[in-house]
Amino acid sequence: MACLENGFDDATVVMALPEVYRQRLRSTNILERLNQEVRRRERVIHIFPNTDSAMRLPGTLLMEQDELWSTGRLYFKMEQYQDWKEENRGEGSVETKDDKVA
Repeated sequence: MACLENGFDDATVVMALPEVYRQRLRSTNILERLNQEVRRRERVIHIFPNTDSAMRLPGTLLMEQDELWSTGRLYFKMEQYQDWKEENRGEGSVETKDDKVA
């Protein structure tokens, strides 16, 4: 029970964020989709010659996804988050890892 109590704040920190971000962060859909894509590509290759080639597949897929999010379809609009963070800075309700370091 102590483990649950100690981790409660970490598990519910997403609830402090705006609804737009909560909708994306509360599900594992994006991880499931990435895993599905890795499995799909792995089925095409069938057998990997060595461990390095097996590791390159998810690495390549993640680099492609990063490029899509960086240049095209954004998963999060960070400008909105920064504006929201500035609006809530004085309220004490929002403390991110960046705030703790700074």
